[in-house]
Amino acid sequence: MMRKSHSPQVYKKDLQPRVSLDVGNKHETDSLTMSDAPTEVEMRRRIKYGRPLAAAWGLFSEYCNNSTIHGVKYLGERRRPWMERAWWVIVFVLSIYGCSRLIWNVWNKWDQSPVIVSFAEKSTPVWQIPFPAVTICPETKSKREFLNYTEVYHLFRSSEPEYNLTDEQIAKFEAVSQVCDAHLVADTKIGDNTTDQRCAEYLREMAPTAEEILFFCKWRNTPDTCADLFTDILTEEGFCYTFNALNSSDIYRESAMHENFVYHTHNKTAEFWSLENGYTPEASLTPFPVRVLGAGARAGLFILLRLYEYDLDYICRGPVQGFKILLHTPGEIPQVSKQYFRVPLNQEVVVSVKPNMITTSDGLRDYSPNRRQCFFNHERYLRYFKIYTQQNCELECLSNYTLSQCGCVKFSMPRDVNTPICGASKIGCYNDAEDQLLQREIKEGLQDSRLNVKGQTQCNCLPACTSIVYDAEISQADFDWESLFVAYKSPLDEFPGVQLARLSIFFKETQFITSKRSELYGPTDFLANCGGLLGLFMGVSLLSIVEIVYFCTIRLICNLRTRKSRKASIGNNPGIVVVTPSKIHADVHDTK
Repeated sequence: MMRKSHSPQVYKKDLQPRVSLDVGNKHETDSLTMSDAPTEVEMRRRIKYGRPLAAAWGLFSEYCNNSTIHGVKYLGERRRPWMERAWWVIVFVLSIYGCSRLIWNVWNKWDQSPVIVSFAEKSTPVWQIPFPAVTICPETKSKREFLNYTEVYHLFRSSEPEYNLTDEQIAKFEAVSQVCDAHLVADTKIGDNTTDQRCAEYLREMAPTAEEILFFCKWRNTPDTCADLFTDILTEEGFCYTFNALNSSDIYRESAMHENFVYHTHNKTAEFWSLENGYTPEASLTPFPVRVLGAGARAGLFILLRLYEYDLDYICRGPVQGFKILLHTPGEIPQVSKQYFRVPLNQEVVVSVKPNMITTSDGLRDYSPNRRQCFFNHERYLRYFKIYTQQNCELECLSNYTLSQCGCVKFSMPRDVNTPICGASKIGCYNDAEDQLLQREIKEGLQDSRLNVKGQTQCNCLPACTSIVYDAEISQADFDWESLFVAYKSPLDEFPGVQLARLSIFFKETQFITSKRSELYGPTDFLANCGGLLGLFMGVSLLSIVEIVYFCTIRLICNLRTRKSRKASIGNNPGIVVVTPSKIHADVHDTK
């Protein structure tokens, strides 16, 4: 007798043409457990007809059987002992943990060290950058014919303040006191005026002129009139004279400045140069700012400086008389008191310049300034300056902080129409404000600093993404100018009391090595490392992640819609019989 087959999956009752299965009702007693995983047909039945929990387990089993991630298929494999499943769960969790830790390390590297400063691929010729702006400040702040500072100083220190000085002489003494050594203020009974709008006017009137201190000039081995090369400029050291600096209209936002601010002006414009882009291809060999065509003394700047002995004042500026020299980029306002080298009288100083230039690759433009640790010119707006440099930013921040602490600013600081100039009684205040600002910046930077990243401060004066620093190598020798005059048979009595010094500035080498900020660890490197770690630990690829998203979204939504439509169909057809697994087993047993 032939045995009846168990393969039929549905049974008809009352001659109805359609039958539905529900393998997940409350009477289900022989459902499959984790140790007895369902077959593909059973998984589909659970997903289509089972209760929510059974359907979810069916979908998970289907994913395990079809996943490309290593080890996942063992979690849903049919009839696996629980020990094997537990072992694979442990291995899978450990793989995820190890992979996550290593990816976290990769993330930290990308987040904290994305930029590296390295040498550029090729050297840069010196004619591609401007010659440094040279600012010369004489230590003589007032000529004797206008004010004998030493004499007035002792009158102010005397216990009997009965001296015959006019109000103008007192105002001039207080103005010069702001450019003399700071400790002198404590030794004098300085005036009580808190503002002095005429301070800059007095300093200009009493300072030596350019014609007096610049005796002879030679640029690129060609003699030239010093007045055509140099422009007077107001600094914290008083009035100085600068060569190759941009016009004030190219540096300052004049609309934001006080109308009486003292600008340095000349008739030259930087039409073919900018700090970020350098010289344009249209620039000639003699553009502005000027550049040299090679290295050596013949291609540089030569200056013969002079002061007069009767104008020297050893109280105001101390025992070293002569000049302070600062080399800076053409777009910066010089701050001579912070960094300078000296040219003493009766000395020759030879300065060989070695540029130190840092550029930034275009690949870092999309990074935040704090990550790359520099600002492009358009990223950092300065209220008073058009050109962003770290020095200009710090000067503006110092001006703002001094105003908040003292209610006024130093005569040389940029200011708007509502900001007064500090008088002599505020010298101690704005000097202390500069020290306090420096301490505040250090504290704020330390609180938020990380590896290779300077903490953000209120000033937020990061370096410019393209910056040039002119490092100087200095040699010095005695300058026996009197013997030179005798040799040329020039009468010494033509310049009574004159004291001379000589200065030569030139590039040391024709080419120099540029530093460059570039990506140490970019998004591509980060993704490549993450992909390698995921592949090593779990065999995961991009499509594996897409596969997970697919099962959690599209596949799940489609299954839910199918279940909903079938339930609606069952509700509309009462002749459909719900058959449980127990019923199936009983019917099959009866047919044997």
